[in-house]
Amino acid sequence: MNFTELNLSRNIQEAITEEGYTNPTPIQEQSIPIIMEGTDLVGCAQTGTGKTAAFAIPILNLLHRIVGSAKKVKHIRTLVVTPTRELAIQVGESFDTYGKYTNVKTLVIFGGVNQVPQVNELKHGVDVLVATPGRLLDLHKQGFIDLNHLHHLVLDEADLMLDMGFINDVKKIIKLTPDNRQTLLFSATMPFAIRELADTFLTRPEYVSVTPVSSTAEKVNQKVYFVDKEDKRKLLYHIIEEQKLENVLVFVRTKHGADNVVKALKKQNINAEAIHGDKSQSARQRVLDSFKNKETSVLVATDIAARGIDIELLPYVINFDLPNIPETYVHRIGRTGRAGNSGLAISFCGKDEKTYWQDIEKLTRQKVKVVNDHPFPWKEEVKNPDAKPDLRNKKKKPEQNGSNKSRKSEGSKKNKKRWY
Repeated sequence: MNFTELNLSRNIQEAITEEGYTNPTPIQEQSIPIIMEGTDLVGCAQTGTGKTAAFAIPILNLLHRIVGSAKKVKHIRTLVVTPTRELAIQVGESFDTYGKYTNVKTLVIFGGVNQVPQVNELKHGVDVLVATPGRLLDLHKQGFIDLNHLHHLVLDEADLMLDMGFINDVKKIIKLTPDNRQTLLFSATMPFAIRELADTFLTRPEYVSVTPVSSTAEKVNQKVYFVDKEDKRKLLYHIIEEQKLENVLVFVRTKHGADNVVKALKKQNINAEAIHGDKSQSARQRVLDSFKNKETSVLVATDIAARGIDIELLPYVINFDLPNIPETYVHRIGRTGRAGNSGLAISFCGKDEKTYWQDIEKLTRQKVKVVNDHPFPWKEEVKNPDAKPDLRNKKKKPEQNGSNKSRKSEGSKKNKKRWY
């Protein structure tokens, strides 16, 4: 299919052509006609599939007709809710890109910055509002946001909003919107809570799912290193130095872990930076720009912060910590090997992560190459020095009553807990 077959406005089509796009991606091809018909939609698509344009293009196509002249009074006709600032900025840029030959005005709002400039923009009127949940509810409570004219409500990255604890805020936001709105929900995965949300708040939605999550892993060269947890930082440095890796995105489980990895790499004179939720918006943007410009060699990120990272031609992804949700692994490594380019995904698997790795292989239906030739393989198990001797063949002492036996059992449990 060609974009010209979608019967889009000439103004929208011109912007798409200028971006160099002629054929819609699968999620766009399936979603755009549904959205243009006014039907509610649930889309299952991950980062890198063209998901944002799949809703931005048809929404702009409708708003272009409604908004008309620049002199017309503006009301918020479309609300896009995203879980992070970075995602909100990206969505706003997409609306600006595809709507540049229209009079549609887009505003992005998020917390962590002074609200005054955002409030001033709202007072002048906007057509499309892209917002994070907290700032949206705050400004609505203060009376600066009116959603009574809303045509479209878009819930983007719904599973991430669930993970970040925004689900109750999302429900509050939905209740602030008119019942006759068109609702679009996009999510990389479909856990039960997201399906329940769709069943509750969407009206007879169409379901669109593209590229089963497991299949994207096939396009990326994958390797796994079995390494003890305490040796991971040494192995990371060893691989980066030995293989001369640059422009590396490293995934860790926690913010604290990200800072520790960066500290260790900097000690070895490797230019590394961390990006996570505890950093200010300006600091995160500075780090991201530095990595995009290849001034920073290694970017260490948590999953939540990484959802807002859109970097083309990313050659290397390293899973320093394995995710406990196998789909997350596929989303991580899907950031490399895009658009026909080669990509390498390296994973570190500690003994405590063995079941995570088994779940990942089960989902992807692939046996990933195991690298055994490295300096930090799993150490052999050492017997517990505190373990109790086996007394099964020895006679009990007369004074060993039930109470003592209970205490011994509790002591054994303590030893076991301390050992593991």
